[in-house]
Amino acid sequence: MRQNNKTVLMVAFHFPPFTGSSGVQRTLRFVQHFPRYGWQAVVLSVNPRAYESTSEDLIASIPEGTHVQRTFAFDAARHFSVANRYPGFLARPDRWMSWKWSAVGAGLRLIDRFKPGAIWSTYPIATAHLIGSELQKRSRLPWVADFRDPMVFDDYPPDPATWRSFKAIEQDALHRARFSVLCTPGARRRYAHAYPDVPQQRLAVIENGFDEESFAGVMEASVRAGPLLGGRIVLLHSGIVYGSERDPTRLIEALARIKATDPDRARRLTVRFRASSNDALLRSLSDKEGVSEMVELLPPIPYRQALEEIVRADGLLVLQAANSNEQIPAKLYEYFRSGRPILGLTDAKGDTASAIRAAGINDIAPLDNVEAIHAALARWVNEIESGTAARPSDKTALSGTRAARAGELALLLERVAEPV
Repeated sequence: MRQNNKTVLMVAFHFPPFTGSSGVQRTLRFVQHFPRYGWQAVVLSVNPRAYESTSEDLIASIPEGTHVQRTFAFDAARHFSVANRYPGFLARPDRWMSWKWSAVGAGLRLIDRFKPGAIWSTYPIATAHLIGSELQKRSRLPWVADFRDPMVFDDYPPDPATWRSFKAIEQDALHRARFSVLCTPGARRRYAHAYPDVPQQRLAVIENGFDEESFAGVMEASVRAGPLLGGRIVLLHSGIVYGSERDPTRLIEALARIKATDPDRARRLTVRFRASSNDALLRSLSDKEGVSEMVELLPPIPYRQALEEIVRADGLLVLQAANSNEQIPAKLYEYFRSGRPILGLTDAKGDTASAIRAAGINDIAPLDNVEAIHAALARWVNEIESGTAARPSDKTALSGTRAARAGELALLLERVAEPV
């Protein structure tokens, strides 16, 4: 079979019209920017019925002529649940394991039709790597496994059977894939240490980024629109809040301390959570601590509107626990591009803190330390009101475009797709 060395088959669960996580941006922007590097993508994704939430606002970003093959996948939690319970084997490695049943056959037909030079699959839906591995075995095409973040930790996934499933997928991908791609230097170091038998040159880092085209016009429009809430300081967290990796408990407790010790400052501060996917937890914590009037919980909005909100906020909030020190929230790169002040509640030793400091910002406190958060919040509010709050450096704000990241992946693909 003659290969087209400038076409790649991309196996990705998260693809428009999926909405609910900034993770959809990674695959979408690779696909969007590949043509400028001479590459074309053929996308293997799922039928939109597999998604809990959809939106049409990113469909227009898929380049015209891109072939997107969508195959069926059931969500075990929604489609196989009886009284909110479902068999565990239907959710290993994840709730969409049924996707493999339809995707492998469809992928082989796509390989036969488009004759790509390589296969690429992307986590955090582990089933995507199962599909990528099976397609590699059957086609013998080179495979690039995009891990983004590490799959397995000592205590994650918490279910032992799921942990073993993830570990097997991780081991297979690291040994079978021509390249394994991580999003941060810390994640690469973890895998290099955990798998010394895997040549280190096969572990690559391609960070997340921001899409400059999406910011076109947003900055100017946001300036014209003005602050989000006149007379109040808005600290915005845009995106998902996890109960462990982004635990908001100590932050809410710190808000209660501000209310008790400085009620005037409390009346001037609003912490807004946009599209948290965990409003029940945030509402419960806020009610318990008596700070509901300081916390705003708002639903998802289209991507461009979310960027406008980021630019209009007085400041931007990062939550990242120490158990995620080898990860950087994808949203942080958009925060940098916005040029707004950032308050990072994260471990000082982690990759997220390193990225924030590299941007010229030192407003950082541990996510699990209520005293430190209280002090950092009080100091940060003073800096906002005095106009002295640090902003990302111009170099940081303008670097890390998704287009440049697509170029990095294109170079990697050219290395694996070269004729043997």
